[in-house]
Amino acid sequence: MQPDTALQLATSQLNRVRQEIGKIIVGQQDVVDGVLICLLAGGHVLLEGVPGLGKTTLLRTLSRVLHLKYSRIQFTPDLMPGDIVGSMIIDSENGARALRFQPGPIFTHLCLADEINRATPKTQSALLEAMEERQVSVERSAWKLPEDFLVIATQNPREFEGTYPLPESQLDRFMLRLDMDYPSAQAEAEILTRYGGVVTAAQAALGSVNALERTLLVAARAEADRIRVAEALVAYVLDLARASREHPRLTLGVSTRGALALVKAARVTAGLRGGEFVTPDDVKEAAVGVLAHRLVLTAEAALEGTSDADVVRVLLAETPVPR
Repeated sequence: MQPDTALQLATSQLNRVRQEIGKIIVGQQDVVDGVLICLLAGGHVLLEGVPGLGKTTLLRTLSRVLHLKYSRIQFTPDLMPGDIVGSMIIDSENGARALRFQPGPIFTHLCLADEINRATPKTQSALLEAMEERQVSVERSAWKLPEDFLVIATQNPREFEGTYPLPESQLDRFMLRLDMDYPSAQAEAEILTRYGGVVTAAQAALGSVNALERTLLVAARAEADRIRVAEALVAYVLDLARASREHPRLTLGVSTRGALALVKAARVTAGLRGGEFVTPDDVKEAAVGVLAHRLVLTAEAALEGTSDADVVRVLLAETPVPR
């Protein structure tokens, strides 16, 4: 028997991560996989869903499993940019008064931006540089964020009073938009059993989450970068992007950043299943999550009830797949 390749070992370790998260999070496997894809591809997640489905618990569990620092920022209308990125303060230690930068909660590995659309556009914009360049600029100086920096922003798709819609420039910085829906009947019954005091033994097992080595992330990212993407598949992604820009139901199509995000997400999707190269199915599997939130529908399409995800599915159906 031939020894396992580095890619197989990385895939095996990531399956362990899934198993450990599954000890706390019941169901929602698509959401868990989407967060892992962004973590490995260096992207960020926009997580939509009604309150009470376990969004905060998911991120906290991921930080425990992977030894990553976690912080939660509750976005509100009175939140200021300095409350997120940090600010200059007067340091009077040792009898000398001098300005010193006090880092904000964004200086972490996993940052939960809870209800991001409740903050004003001025505060939302504080995340733009951090998400794209992984650094924060204050008073003409720049401070680097961790390499593993990941933003998971949540918003309730059914509540709009007192919210500020995210601008296109902000949406384009999220690699994936994931929809966290209600769990299945079977999964919800298991949640009630685990956390409702019915079976105490099951609750006791929740403390057995095994923390994995941080080096796992570095190794898995390196292996994902080695997964081959054929020129024909790159051309396929470009065809999807160009078709979106000309689609009659859209006023804004996919940007170059979006096309690049699709290639990265498809590569990691292939890696999660143990593949050594990207297939058209990997691109299709990642396409809705990567592309839908970057599209802007025409007024007529929105009135007719067409969703951005529907348009992505049409683009996939109409764009020829490379042979």
